[in-house]
Amino acid sequence: MFVKSLFIENLRIAFGAIRSNLLRTILTIVIIAFGIMALVGILTAIDSIKGSISSQFRSMGANTFTIVNRESRVRVGGRVERYRNIEFREATEFKETYDFPALVSISTMASEIATVKYKSEKTNPNIPVVGSDENYLITSGYEIKVGRNLTINDIQSNSHVVVIGSGLADELFIEGEEPLNKIIGIGNGKYKIVGILKEKGSSFGSSGDKICILPITSVRQYFSRPNMNFRISVLPNNSQLLKAAINEAEGSFRVIRKLRSFENSNFTIESSDNLSNMLIENIKYVTIAATIIGIITLFGAAIGLMNIMLVSVTERTREIGIRKAIGAKASTIRRQFLYESVIIGQLGGFFGIILGILIGNVVSFVTGGIFIIPWFWILSGVFLCFIVGLVSGLFPAIKASKLDPIISLRYE
Repeated sequence: MFVKSLFIENLRIAFGAIRSNLLRTILTIVIIAFGIMALVGILTAIDSIKGSISSQFRSMGANTFTIVNRESRVRVGGRVERYRNIEFREATEFKETYDFPALVSISTMASEIATVKYKSEKTNPNIPVVGSDENYLITSGYEIKVGRNLTINDIQSNSHVVVIGSGLADELFIEGEEPLNKIIGIGNGKYKIVGILKEKGSSFGSSGDKICILPITSVRQYFSRPNMNFRISVLPNNSQLLKAAINEAEGSFRVIRKLRSFENSNFTIESSDNLSNMLIENIKYVTIAATIIGIITLFGAAIGLMNIMLVSVTERTREIGIRKAIGAKASTIRRQFLYESVIIGQLGGFFGIILGILIGNVVSFVTGGIFIIPWFWILSGVFLCFIVGLVSGLFPAIKASKLDPIISLRYE
């Protein structure tokens, strides 16, 4: 009970001392708050940007990996080592035999310079045409805006249907005409529009909103060319099992290509999350810079707080002498000044964390992210402010506790 009352008394004295030096205290709190605001605000914004990057890459199929043919390379001596393309038969066999819990799609690029026509409207010859199966939209991160996706029946019956991007629909149907079920010309063929894709926007210099997706059987028939190359995309049911799915896929496709154990794989597995991870990895340097800025600011705040506490010790020398004369122990005096320093640090941290969360989430809002409460950085801010208050108040508290009561009572 005595310890509890002593603690409350020390807190009361600490708050009284803070109120008596209000201007200096507010300035110190502002400095501490600015450091924590910079730290929490920037790091909250960075967390938001990371989330935004991950979300955007998920919409591009970031959890999907793709089996593609390996590019030719020049070996020592000038000999060019060429690798054969992935054949339709191999891709189909992989889709039928791959038993990992995942979604598999097969696709091929029919043309990257197609011209699409509707009545008198015609696009520039820069429209990509993709031949795909019924799973391609899912593994590629596309979503249907209106209409439907390609079906297994479309693939098997070689239907003349097409799913187009919203950008292409806007370009062809300029008078607000409904695109669904209209017949458009792609190359030398006619296709009925059965679906419109949701907007994905532009990325890496190309637009995903101007695209035509045809049944892969139709592409094989009407866009056929020697050595057609096919891509196999795999979307694991559980994104946490991505690496396991990649290892399983490589083993399965090596069997299909009849590769022996000592032979290198003559194909490549590309994972689209590599780029997102690379971008997020580069952001860590911004995180480090923000942390350094915050720590430097807090270091300056710690010096300012220590200066205030030393001045407070000097101004209250007579008070310290009186407290010691009536029986206060050195440890009690020391705790009194430590409490005062820690309280100032925590007040600065409180306001800094609030401002940091607000600023960080403003950036999150601008980047299209969600509201974030960075609990890790909040707890880190509280801890840092506690350390700042403790370190800044330790020397002045020790100095106050060692004052001679006789000399202190005579102090003017």
